[in-house]
Amino acid sequence: MSLLLEPYTLRQLSLPNRIAVSPMCQYSSTEGLANDWHLVHLGSRAIGGAGLIFTEATAVTADGRITAQDLGLWNDEQIAPLQRITRFIAAQGAVPAIQLAHAGRKASTHRPWLGKHGSVGIEEGGWQPVGPSRIAFDPEHTAPRELSESEIEEIIQAFVTSARRALKAGFKVVEVHAAHGYLLHQFLSPLSNQRRDSYGSSFENRIRLTLRVTEAVREVWPSELPLFVRVSATDWVEDGWNPDETVELAKRLKALGADLIDVSSGGTSVHAEIPTGPGYQTRFAERVRKDADIATGTVGMITEPAQAEHILRTGQADLIFLARELLRDPYWPLHADDDLGGHKATWPAQYQRATSRANPIHESDLRD
Repeated sequence: MSLLLEPYTLRQLSLPNRIAVSPMCQYSSTEGLANDWHLVHLGSRAIGGAGLIFTEATAVTADGRITAQDLGLWNDEQIAPLQRITRFIAAQGAVPAIQLAHAGRKASTHRPWLGKHGSVGIEEGGWQPVGPSRIAFDPEHTAPRELSESEIEEIIQAFVTSARRALKAGFKVVEVHAAHGYLLHQFLSPLSNQRRDSYGSSFENRIRLTLRVTEAVREVWPSELPLFVRVSATDWVEDGWNPDETVELAKRLKALGADLIDVSSGGTSVHAEIPTGPGYQTRFAERVRKDADIATGTVGMITEPAQAEHILRTGQADLIFLARELLRDPYWPLHADDDLGGHKATWPAQYQRATSRANPIHESDLRD
């Protein structure tokens, strides 16, 4: 029997399988509001058989967006459009999940398909980014304004209020985004954090914000529902954030009530040399799983069902997060069921005449 296609339980929530749609920015919102694009994009992956459907990184403040077109949950008006999406996802038998994020010094940038790099200027509708220290991501990004301790308190509260809104919107899993060079990761990494107060310098101080956000969100998130944290296991740069620190952070997060560490890597330095290849990040998820004794998810160039099955069977991770492969094929989980012989997934009734191998479609079925 395929592990990939078996149900998986965290707290009191059962996922229909171990396939998760990784958060993928769509850069398609106006004023942070979800719209038809998000409904169809996320809904089609639910129809396609994925068990856990994550929104893109959803900003907890307006100035925490990566681009002006990012999804947000910083006000109550943003709840209802998301409810429409969570209802549809749940109706397909999948579980709706949300990633809460703040971009920090990587905020106020251009949508990637415009072919422009770096910050959007104030005169173009951009805004002043913030961060742990006044260090720009690269020469084309605006140097952030250093956050005061009182402003840090406000950001923690923003994660809390966004989590409350996420619950009202119908989400069953919340993930704190502390990876990919965004704000919480910026505090974790000595490459971007050169503070000399209680949020900088030592390891204990650099992890403080991620721990406080996780603890605060856990307090308002129902005890029967899971909380994930996404981390970058390494900056891929000497003297940057590293796997040893990731393991220790994961232990602390588990003690605060985190249920799964979603393990990725990179994002803090433009000078990182990342040896990409199939499953290149799974070893980090495996180490966190074993050394911190916590469930993990893995992501990154996982494309084949047999590859995903191997990762699970060899104990490298508990969930498989797919990103670009699900953009290429929203029905990957249903094809995986065919490939692995699991017979667990069911094509939607509306599609079964075209997909059943036992009942090939006839010309009489092809009606306008």
